[in-house]
Amino acid sequence: MLNIFLFISGQEIFVILLVVLLLFGANKIPDIARGLGKGMNEFKKAADEIKKEMNDHTGDLKKDFKEINDEIKNTKDNLKG
Repeated sequence: MLNIFLFISGQEIFVILLVVLLLFGANKIPDIARGLGKGMNEFKKAADEIKKEMNDHTGDLKKDFKEINDEIKNTKDNLKG
């Protein structure tokens, strides 16, 4: 998230915050920040669930490929000996 703000100077951030303050007022800013925090938290949870599911499925594939590789090695050893 910090990488996004690298191209924005301190003055520009100040102007953006001032515009937000003028548009929404001081009373609404905590509500907006809370809503953004909840949204980011939900996004992180969803991303973690997707990563976990992908890792579970790729783990099964790795196991299957290892079994196939072991079978090929055993067949190769049997043909040699």
